[in-house]
Amino acid sequence: MDVILAIVIFIVSYFFIMTERINRAIAALSGGALLLLTGIYTTDDMFFQYIDWNTIALLFSMMVLIAITEKTGLFTFIAIRFAQSVRGDPMLLLIGSVLLTAIGSAFLDNVTTVLIFVPVMLKITRLLKLPAFPYLLMIIFSSNIGGTATLIGDPPNIMIGQAVEHFTFLTFLAHTAPVALILLVLLIIISYLLFQKQLSTYQPNLNELLSIDAKENLIQSALLYKSITVLLMTILGFLLHAIVHVEMTAIALTGAILLLLLTENELKTEEILSKVEWVTLFFFIGLFTIVGGLQHAGVIDEIARLIVVSTEGDYVKTTLLILWISGLASGFIDNIPFVAAMIPVIHEFETYGMVYLDPVWWALALGSCLGGNATLVGASANVVVAGLAEADNQRISFLRFMKYGILIVVLSLIVSTIYIYVRYLIPYMG
Repeated sequence: MDVILAIVIFIVSYFFIMTERINRAIAALSGGALLLLTGIYTTDDMFFQYIDWNTIALLFSMMVLIAITEKTGLFTFIAIRFAQSVRGDPMLLLIGSVLLTAIGSAFLDNVTTVLIFVPVMLKITRLLKLPAFPYLLMIIFSSNIGGTATLIGDPPNIMIGQAVEHFTFLTFLAHTAPVALILLVLLIIISYLLFQKQLSTYQPNLNELLSIDAKENLIQSALLYKSITVLLMTILGFLLHAIVHVEMTAIALTGAILLLLLTENELKTEEILSKVEWVTLFFFIGLFTIVGGLQHAGVIDEIARLIVVSTEGDYVKTTLLILWISGLASGFIDNIPFVAAMIPVIHEFETYGMVYLDPVWWALALGSCLGGNATLVGASANVVVAGLAEADNQRISFLRFMKYGILIVVLSLIVSTIYIYVRYLIPYMG
C-alpha cells in the first residue's frame, strides 16, 4: 500500500508541477504533506533524512551573495560590457552565454554559475529587447553539460567521487570532460539551428548600445569592493574545498554571513532577505519530500535491483543500461537520491564477477548529470534558473522546456553510448 500511495502522490504532484495549474512550490509541498498524512514517513524522516539541507543552504547563501552584489551595479556593468564586446549580435550573445556558462559550471558548480550568470543575461536581454527564453534555455543545457566535465561540477559527480577512492579531479577531467566537450560543440550547433532565424529578426540599436557608458552603472563604493572580495573568496573556496577539506555549503554560508555583517550599515538585512527566491527554495524542499516518498517506499531501490536482474550481470548490457536508465530517470526524479541508491548497487556488481567497474561508474555519472536536462526539475540548476526567471517576469513553461529538453537528453545519451562503447567496452571485449 505504501508503494502505491507514494507512486500516486508523486504522479499527481508531478501533474500539477508540469501543467502549472498551481504554483510549483505549493504542488510539491502538498505532495510532501500528503505523504506525512498517509503515514508513508514521519516528520523526522522528512526533515532529517530526505530534505537535502546542504543544497537548500548552499542555494540560500548564493542568493544572499548575489542579492547584495547586485546592489552595486556590477552585473549591469558586466552585462553591458559583454553585449558591447559582441556588438549586440543576438547569436554571438547566445553562443557566448553557452561557452561562459559551461566553463563556469565545470570549475565552480552549475548552481553557483547560473546564480551569477542568469541575472547578467536577464539584464542584457532587457537592454537589447531580446526574448529571454532562448538564452535561459541554453544556459540550463550548458550548465548541466559543463557540470558533467569535472568532479565538482554537479552533485552526482561529487557523490561518485566520494564513493570510488581512486577517482580524483583529474580522473573526471580525463574521462567525462571529452564527452562534455563534444556535447558542448553540438549544443552550439543546435542553438544556431533552433534560434538563428528567430533571433535574426531582432536588430538591436548598435549606436545606442555602444554609446552607453558601462561604468555609470557601477556604484564604486565600499559596498562594491566588499561584495567583489567576499564573492571571489567564496568562489576560491569552492575551487579549493577538496584540498582544505571544508564543505561547499559551509564555505557559501560563511561567505553570505560575512558579507551581511560587513554591509550591515549600508543595507538593511530585511531588504536583502526579501530578495531571496523563497519560492524556489520551498519548491526544492517539496521536491525532496515527494522523491523521499519513493525512496522510503523502496521504489528507487527496486529500480536499481531490476537493472541487475534484467542484465544478468552482463558487463556491456549493465553499463549501457545504467547510462540510459540513469539518464531518463534523472529527468523526472532528482538525480541525487537516484545516484545515492545506485552507488551501493554498483559496489555489489563485484559479486557478479565484474571486477573492473570504472566504465559503469562513468555511465552513472554521464547519465545522471546529462539526464537533468530533460525537465525543469531534473537538476538543481534548472530549478534555480526557472526561479530567477519567474522573479523577473520571464516565466519558463514546464512543457515548453521539456519539448527541447527531451531532444537534448536523447542526443546526449546517444553520444555518451558511442563514447562509452568505443572507449571502454570495445577494449574490454577485445
